[in-house]
Amino acid sequence: MTTEDGERALVVLGGGPAGLTAAYQVQKVTGDVRPMVIEAGRIVGGIARTESYKGYRFDIGGHRFFTKVPEVEALWHEIMGDDFITVQRKSRIYYRKKFFDYPLKIGNALGNMGTKEALHIMASYAKWKLRPHKQEENLEEWVMNRFGGRLYMHFFRSYTEKVWGIPCTEINADWAEQRIKNLSLYAAVRNAISGANDTASLIEEFQYPRLGPGMMWEKVSDMVEARGGAVRREARVTAIRREGLRITRIETDGPEGEQCYDADEVISTLALDDLIAMIDPPPPPEVVAAAADLKYRDFLIVTLVLDDADPFDDNWIYIHEPDVDVGRIQNFRAWSVDMLPDQETSSIGMEYFCNVGSELWNMSDEALIEKASAELEALGLSSRQHVIDGAVIRQPKAYPVYDDKYRASVDVISGWLRTLENFQTVGRNGLHRYNNQDHSMLTAMLAADNLAGGNHDVWTVNVERSYHETFTASEARARARVGGISGRGADGRTGEAA
Repeated sequence: MTTEDGERALVVLGGGPAGLTAAYQVQKVTGDVRPMVIEAGRIVGGIARTESYKGYRFDIGGHRFFTKVPEVEALWHEIMGDDFITVQRKSRIYYRKKFFDYPLKIGNALGNMGTKEALHIMASYAKWKLRPHKQEENLEEWVMNRFGGRLYMHFFRSYTEKVWGIPCTEINADWAEQRIKNLSLYAAVRNAISGANDTASLIEEFQYPRLGPGMMWEKVSDMVEARGGAVRREARVTAIRREGLRITRIETDGPEGEQCYDADEVISTLALDDLIAMIDPPPPPEVVAAAADLKYRDFLIVTLVLDDADPFDDNWIYIHEPDVDVGRIQNFRAWSVDMLPDQETSSIGMEYFCNVGSELWNMSDEALIEKASAELEALGLSSRQHVIDGAVIRQPKAYPVYDDKYRASVDVISGWLRTLENFQTVGRNGLHRYNNQDHSMLTAMLAADNLAGGNHDVWTVNVERSYHETFTASEARARARVGGISGRGADGRTGEAA
């Protein structure tokens, strides 16, 4: 099927960073593809969207704009122009009723931990360097080998288990490979002494859209439509029809009723379990079973409006304290003053990691606002009397879980998806990979390039820890040319399943 102008019809499933990047980029690199973006929400941007409440703008979690992929960096500036601002980072860790600077500062850390405990930490580090775990299958083993058991117990275990809701021994080491990157105790101490921060986790400034990350994705949506594409909001995908190894039609439901879209090409950012469940006829039983084994961690944010403009000046604070449920706290005024309509107030995002259907998830908005206000006071950051308003946003499937089954399940699913002739999947949930925004965008850029004749395998992007630290997008493309996206060979034919 082609459009009336002889263009190929591309249907993009999902209007988050990966989906909108794919649509935007395909208009730049091809001359015969017209994108149609299908987004279930009323706001584009996915988990990088910016919500608003009475003029207060807030993120679904904080989103720093920092990358070592130059093509992504260039694209950000191409889109945002002068609306990009530079933000000085300030973040801390709250643990044992004390605040620890992050990145680490020697004086602060020693003052909080005490010299005796610092010596115990160094002795533990030496022990694990001399006798490390021989296999690094889970997060606990990975962290202990790099930081020692004592520091792991202090700073990694409590927060990580609060985020994921499962023991660190059940979290695959792959997660640490991607998220903690090149950080080690040696690197942290070296940076603390020298003042340098050469690890992505420790950068001291970053860029940020003036009105939040959603500002970027609203702009991209407008640009896609101005160039002849379309973005359909509040349209939920209900079925993905296929004939043999080709996806032929996408069916949706929304305010305008049921809609059908014929497709020459499809790029999906849907969570893999949802995607596989929607395909008709269904994939083989082993693929369906693998998708059902995938797990996700959900998230909600309680944004409190305070009549105090500056309760604290951190961008965000990690809460390792087990006595409260909040996991991380954002101060949106410290990200950009333009996020607030009233500069005599503040907007504080209290982030809770949970599961859909849990007691926390099912609490009323009023109860959550009261809980968040009480916890903010318990942490000594402000008094609940300063809270004058609040709003709650729930975000299902915010984080793909790296449990002991995920890798085998993804291998089975990706093996079958590669056999499809006109289908690509990109982004965080589309690959079930805990990518940052830049790598989600990179997968979309490579997928768009495939529609212009490229031959990239997006499943290889950010597989290695070193990828984020040292590879440019050009090098990524070279590494991704290992057999073709969606199982295609160089001539575009269907290849063998991986």
